[in-house]
Amino acid sequence: MNLRLGMLCVLLTISGTAVAAAAAKEPQPLLVIHGGAGVQRAGLSAEEERAAREALRSALLQGHAELKAGRPALAAVTRAITVLEDDPTFNAGRGAVFTHDGRNELDAALMEGATRRAGAVAGVQRVRNPILLAQAVMAHSAHVMMVGQGAEAFAAEQGVALVDPSYFRTEKRWQQLQRALQEERAGQAHAELETARHFGTVGALALDAAGTLAAGTSTGGMTNKRYGRVGDSPILGAGTWADEGCAVSGTGWGEYYLRTAAAHEICARVRLAGASAAQAGREVINEMIPALGGDGGAIVLTAKGEIGLPFNTEGMYRGWIGADGVPHVAIFADEALQPPGQ
Repeated sequence: MNLRLGMLCVLLTISGTAVAAAAAKEPQPLLVIHGGAGVQRAGLSAEEERAAREALRSALLQGHAELKAGRPALAAVTRAITVLEDDPTFNAGRGAVFTHDGRNELDAALMEGATRRAGAVAGVQRVRNPILLAQAVMAHSAHVMMVGQGAEAFAAEQGVALVDPSYFRTEKRWQQLQRALQEERAGQAHAELETARHFGTVGALALDAAGTLAAGTSTGGMTNKRYGRVGDSPILGAGTWADEGCAVSGTGWGEYYLRTAAAHEICARVRLAGASAAQAGREVINEMIPALGGDGGAIVLTAKGEIGLPFNTEGMYRGWIGADGVPHVAIFADEALQPPGQ
C-alpha cells in the first residue's frame, strides 16, 4: 500500500512539474510601441513632454485592452497606432509633417507574422487613420499595397473614415515647413534635427496569447519632401516586418532603412543567428545603418517575449506593457526602461 502511494505521489509530482513547465512556456501577451526617434531634450517643452508620455501610456493601455480581451495581436497593434495617429504630438495622422508643396502625405503598413498577411498604403491625403486602411487592404483585397487616389477610393468603398486634408494640419508642423523652405532658399543647412533628419514615425508590435506576432507602422514622412517620395514605413522588410519569431517597426532616416532592408535584417539575425532582440536590433540600428550615414531607431519583439529598443539619437518615444497591464514609457536615452522578465 505504501509503495503504491509512493509511486502515485511521484507520478503526480512529475505530472505537476510537466504542467507547470508547459504553463511557463505559454506566451504572455505583450505590446511594444514607439512614437519616433530623433527627440531632442532642448526642443521639447515640459508640456510637450508631458503630453507625449500621456499619449504613449494611453496607446499602451488601449492596445493592451485588446490583448486582455483575447483579441489577436493585429487588433492590439492597430488600436495602439490609431491612438498615436489621432494625437498631434506625433508625425502620423493628425500632426503629420508637410511636404514641399504644403500637403500631408501619409504612409502605413501592417503585417501578421504567422501568416505573413500584410497591407500597406502610401501617399494618402484624406485617410484619417492610415493604419486602418492598411488593415482593410490586408483583409479585403487581393493586394498588399495601394497608393494615392486609388487607395483613397478603396477606403471609401470599405467605409474607412476620410477627412478634409485640413484635419491633419497643426501650426507646429506648418512652421517647421516654413523654416525648412527658408533654409532651402538661403542655401543653409537645416537648423533642426527634426526637420533635417526625417524623424517622427509611430509603430507598434504585439504578441498575443496564441503566440502570434504582428507589426504596424504609420508616418507622415519627412518635412519638405518632394516628388511623391515614399520612405521605409510602408515597405515590408524595410520599416515594417513580422514573421513567426520576430517583429520590427522602425523610425528614422527611411532611405537607409530601405537600403539595408532593416526590419527584415533584424529578424533574419534572430531567426538564422539566434540573436536576441536587443542584440539583433543593436547590430542593425546602431552599427549597420550609421556605417552608411543614417540614423534612427526601432522596436523589436520576439515570440519568446524578448524586446529590443535600439536607437542612436538623443531620444526615442517608446514603451511596453505586459500581462500585468502596467505601462512603462521613456523618451530620452538616459532613461532606463527595464525589459519584461528582468
